[in-house]
Amino acid sequence: MKLSRTPLVAGLAAVGMAATALPLSGCKADAAPPTAATKAAAPELPSVTLTTPRPVRSSLREEVTGTLFPAQALQVGFEVSGRLEKVRVKKGQAVQGGQVLAQLNAEISDAQVAQAQAALAAAEVSAAMAADVAERNAKLQEQGNVSDLQNRTSTTQAKQADAQLLAARAQLAQAQAGRRKHDLKAPFSGTVVDAPEQVGAIVGPGVSLFSVENLGTLLLKTTVAESARARLKPGTKVRVEVIGGGASTDEAVIRTVIPSADPATRRIPVDILVPNKEGRFVANTLARVILPLGDAQDAQALPTTALSSSGGDHVYVVASTGEVRRVDVQVLERGMREVVVKAAAPLDKVVEYPTSSLAEGTRVSVK
Repeated sequence: MKLSRTPLVAGLAAVGMAATALPLSGCKADAAPPTAATKAAAPELPSVTLTTPRPVRSSLREEVTGTLFPAQALQVGFEVSGRLEKVRVKKGQAVQGGQVLAQLNAEISDAQVAQAQAALAAAEVSAAMAADVAERNAKLQEQGNVSDLQNRTSTTQAKQADAQLLAARAQLAQAQAGRRKHDLKAPFSGTVVDAPEQVGAIVGPGVSLFSVENLGTLLLKTTVAESARARLKPGTKVRVEVIGGGASTDEAVIRTVIPSADPATRRIPVDILVPNKEGRFVANTLARVILPLGDAQDAQALPTTALSSSGGDHVYVVASTGEVRRVDVQVLERGMREVVVKAAAPLDKVVEYPTSSLAEGTRVSVK
């Protein structure tokens, strides 16, 4: 009898498949759960740089701008009319007070002076003769040789001659004064900033020909708020800096604090004298002046890059917990690289280059 092998082969194949399936299902059951590395990465904290403020002594200050004017400036011209004959100075030349700037043709004026001198000489002779006659008649009248009428007549003639002498002297003085007005002189020491380029023109009285400015000392005119007026004292030294230039001085002095506000701005005018012997400052330009408004006090200097002004002047510090804290400050002095501030408590470490994303309580990391 021959047996069939088909059922046996089918059974063995089923057993093999079951044995193969058991290890695979065991691998799935033993798989490890997800690790922390597979979770979402935590957000990175913003990093900041800290700077250490420097202790200083400073006072509350106010920066204002104004114009530098010459301490003295005048347009100069002749008081009489005539033909411009000579120009003695040039533009930019330094002159002394009383130095001749220009001259008019003086032929007619010289003739008038000579005529007045001749009239004075004649008046002096006439007065001397009249005085001599009056004196002789007075003696003769005492002796009875001259009548009283003759004596009084000679005395009157002598007085008349004296009056004519005084008039002749006055005419000579007037002629000499007119002659002097043909020489135009500098009213004070300074610099000629404008002058005629040629001669020969007929000029009238009062026509401006020269401009003279005293540039050895300049006058800075500015204004301050009414609340600052009481804190400014004449004679106080202040610092003046040229806007857009390198010239500066700490020797400028407050000259006047006007006790009357400007009608247009309601601000108090202040005049400041700026020494300029070396010519470092240029007249009629803008300058900045730093006005002290109180006594010196303890403060701290820090870079301008650490100060924020949005919503009021303030800085940011980092607490021990790593959180940012805002500290309001009062700016006493502003410079190009540094600002001097005063806070309610001394500042230790201050955030430099604060960004707009920083706010109270923000956690940061320090570089």
